[in-house]
Order: sequence, then structure tokens, then C-alpha cells
Amino acid sequence: MAKLSRRQLTGMNFHYKHYPFEYFLDAMVRYELNNIEVWGASPHFYVENMSVQEIRNVKKEIDRRNLSVICFTPEQCVYPINIAAKEVAIREKSIDYFKKSALAAKELDSPLLLVTPGWGYENEDAKEAWKRSEESLEKLAQVAGELDLTLALEPLTRMETNIIHNASQLKLMLEGVNHPNLKGMIDTIPMALAGEDFTDYFNSMNEEIVHIHFIDGKPEGHLVWGDGVLPLETYIKQLNQANYKGFLSLEYTSYQYVQNPDGAMERTMKALSSLFG
Repeated sequence: MAKLSRRQLTGMNFHYKHYPFEYFLDAMVRYELNNIEVWGASPHFYVENMSVQEIRNVKKEIDRRNLSVICFTPEQCVYPINIAAKEVAIREKSIDYFKKSALAAKELDSPLLLVTPGWGYENEDAKEAWKRSEESLEKLAQVAGELDLTLALEPLTRMETNIIHNASQLKLMLEGVNHPNLKGMIDTIPMALAGEDFTDYFNSMNEEIVHIHFIDGKPEGHLVWGDGVLPLETYIKQLNQANYKGFLSLEYTSYQYVQNPDGAMERTMKALSSLFG
């Protein structure tokens, strides 16, 4: 059986949001994580407020530390971004935001751009929201193709979306869009809240899964491994069985870590060190 490699572990700047971005980069060097996923939000990296030169300056800081960006994740789970919005102006603005994000991902040399399905009103026909999301993803997949990027489509929790919150819905959307530059990804929190595990994803769309947010939870929350109740060793076994070769990002969005993000990283590396080759 293959064994996951430590090089697959990927640092992410969300829980470093109360520190400068350069502090986060230096921390990744200290913890010997060569790959990073950039969460695109203020004050670190908000594309709506950045010029091309400012983006390139950030890339220079990343390069200076011999780090590689493997995924760009523009903030999109809060107002006003929603690619499935019923309102045309909101939907078009959201698509434009992702187009800017795609250009930023290209400047960062990131092969992946993360996208979520958006959401529809709870009192409308769910098929309508699905259709709007699918049409938006078709447009964005075309942009990704032109820039040689891969869109990594992430299911959210049912509290966040009524469009894609489990493996079967992700598979259905990928088949509906049917574009080579749109692939699927997994976040362990929506996965656990849906009562699923990695086998539900890999058994049905192994080659279509290109990225994972790998965090603990109760099962909600995005927690350091050991702070939640998710079955870490079972997950590791399933990933090894699937021969997963992609990256595993440590997306800690709980505010309990923002004062001491280094402490969260130290506990993470201790919890995971024996499980990776």
C-alpha cells in the first residue's frame, strides 16, 4: 500500500490572518512545508484591491523563500460572492471576481483555483439554483482552460449551500459541466457532516479528485487534528488505499487559532508526523 508523503501537507494562511502575510510565509519555511495554499482575502491577498504589480510583489516574496503555491482560494463563502445568485447583477459580479482570481492564480503559478457552487434561495425550486451554478461553472471552466488552470470544485456544508454538499451531487455537477478544466475536491468537514468518508468520493470519481482540505472537526469546525472527533487514522488508510497523490491543505478557519497560529502548526505536525512518509 502506498504511503502519503509529508510533501503533500500544505500550509494555508487563514489562521495567520491576524499576522502579516510575510510572517505566514516565514512560518511555512520554519515548519518545512514547501507548498502553500493562498486564501485570498484582506489583509493578505484580496484581488479586488490589488494591482498586477502588487500581486507580482507577493509572488517575489513567495519565491524568495522557495515556496510554491499549489492552490489559490479567493474568499467566496461570505457576502457578496455567489455564482448561483438569482439576481443577475450579483451573479455577473461574482463571475467577474473569479475571472480576476483566475488571473491572480496564473500570476502566482498556482495550478489550481478553488471554486464553490454558490447557493440558491431555500424557497425556490432547487433546480433553478443548480442551473445557475452550472452555467456559471461552464463559463469559469472555459476561462480556466484558456489560462491552463484547473478549477477545483468544493462541496460546502448544507448550512452553506443547497446545491453541492455531498459526493453524489459533486459527481453530478462535474458530469453536467463536462469540462476538462473542472475537477472535484474534498473538504473533510462537509464530508463528515454528510455522513460520508473518502471512499464515497474515490469509489465514484477517483481521477476527478484533485485536492483536499484536510482538517479535524466535531464534526463541524475546521480544527487542528486532535481538537475534533474525526477518524484520522481511518482517513489516512483510505487515502493510501486510493493512492492519493494530491495535496492536503491545513485549512484552520476557527478563530481559536488566530492569536497563536504557530502553536496550531506545531500541534499539527506532531499529530501527523508518524502518518506520513
